[in-house]
Amino acid sequence: MENLKSKVIIITGASSGIGEAAAKLLAQNGAKLVLAARREDRLRDIVNDIKQEGGEAVYMQTNVTSAEDMQKLVQFALQQYGRIDVLVNNAGIMPNSPLNELKIQEWDQMIDVNIKGVLYGIAAVLPTMREQQSGHIINVSSLMGHKVIPSTVVYSATKFAVRAISEGLRQEESPASHIRSTNISPGMTATDTAIGSLPSEYQDMVNQNSGMAISPYSVARAIAFAINEPEDSGVNEITIRPTLQAI
Repeated sequence: MENLKSKVIIITGASSGIGEAAAKLLAQNGAKLVLAARREDRLRDIVNDIKQEGGEAVYMQTNVTSAEDMQKLVQFALQQYGRIDVLVNNAGIMPNSPLNELKIQEWDQMIDVNIKGVLYGIAAVLPTMREQQSGHIINVSSLMGHKVIPSTVVYSATKFAVRAISEGLRQEESPASHIRSTNISPGMTATDTAIGSLPSEYQDMVNQNSGMAISPYSVARAIAFAINEPEDSGVNEITIRPTLQAI
């Protein structure tokens, strides 16, 4: 992981799950982390853990649904480290339900976090990365961004959108500005967000069978792999699922 050393990496949704795992793994390999999430107490604990292990990290409480917050996060990263090499757009929510339950407020929240949050992150870092003529934007989508099943319709729609944004970003920026774009689509992952979105009977099944969900560190390793590849190689799409997952 030589190419990770000293890279400045912003991670959203860094207070738990995939974001926390990615932060700790990347810090262990020499990256400089700027962690963002709404839960400041969790961010503080994670940064302290990283520093105790000899890593380098700072944090800023951030709401990705606020374009202003994302701009402030980028300015904070630049003040701390002078550049931004990678943005990991990881923040996401998945309160699934059938359409006929008409949970419009939850639909709006998913659109705000899962789509607008990604776009606001890109908007915040793009001017800096274009000026640098280098950078890497990683968007965490989902296997539900490849396939729709009942009760995931709106969530799937947001994750299809993330894939479209990732590919459009690649086409627009990689040839012109050398900015790499990676879309990562995890299957069932052992995080509170993913398992907590399942009906109770499925939660019990996943919790009782370790093969039904991958560790967030499996996704973190995929993120690290994409970043670590040489600048002339763009890893544009990664799907990763439990071996036992059929869908």
